[in-house]
Amino acid sequence: MTDVEIVTHDAKGKPAIKKKEAFAKYAPEFSFDLTCSFEALLDTIDGNIKANHPGIAQGAFNNCHGDWYEWLLAIAAWNRRIETGSKLAVYLLPNVKRFQVSDLYIPKISQYITDLKAKTVETAGVELITSNPDFVIIDTTDIDLPDYFAEPIQQVSIETLDMLEQAYEHYIGKCSFSGLYGYISVKNSLRPDRRLQIAHEGSLMKALYVHIQTREWIIAPNGLKYYAISQKATSADLRALKTVATHSITSVESIPQSAVDEAYQVSTIAEAVTAFNEILNPSA
Repeated sequence: MTDVEIVTHDAKGKPAIKKKEAFAKYAPEFSFDLTCSFEALLDTIDGNIKANHPGIAQGAFNNCHGDWYEWLLAIAAWNRRIETGSKLAVYLLPNVKRFQVSDLYIPKISQYITDLKAKTVETAGVELITSNPDFVIIDTTDIDLPDYFAEPIQQVSIETLDMLEQAYEHYIGKCSFSGLYGYISVKNSLRPDRRLQIAHEGSLMKALYVHIQTREWIIAPNGLKYYAISQKATSADLRALKTVATHSITSVESIPQSAVDEAYQVSTIAEAVTAFNEILNPSA
């Protein structure tokens, strides 16, 4: 892969980084060296690109870092699932413009969400606007998967990244109510506005879960998990995410729930291992 292939130019000649090509070229073979720092790895990728393309603005690199960080987490989660033998799996999700996360449910359940969105418009003239979390957590117990889902990722390639981004497609229309276990929101850092976004999304996802529970008359559900991961997080950031899920304080019959069940700072492989060990093996 040549240097030219990792950079493209717009009509005005402004250079932009091709995210996958740059990551695949400059990310070293991925391993579980516990001392590996994600920040150092991203800095190395940046430095290699800058050495060959000094005219690229810092904003172009900032635009890549979010995806690069998510890919590193996706690889870590994929390999931890295999190494621990967990029945839970963590997969990347596309944005809501490309895919509605509720479509992972079996058709009967996904239709509940479709109906709810239609009813909010019909009865109140308001939209139920949802976003997709960055990752979904799925119980794979009753779902048949291709053999390569059992193979660890040992090096980075464009094909590897494509596989990680498309893995969720194998579950479309297959997840039961309990089979869709939870979600993870990922941010490079936790500015106050990002903390609010995470808490709002977690609260909304849990409210939709309760709506499905009601429609299905499920008396004692397992509950939906919602986690947050950030490369940079202070103790104050992590505490701020422990806000209450709105739906859980609307009735005296319900116990208040947190919008975010747990928040993790993950800036190294060691921290990724710790986080995904807890997420993928909650009863361990």
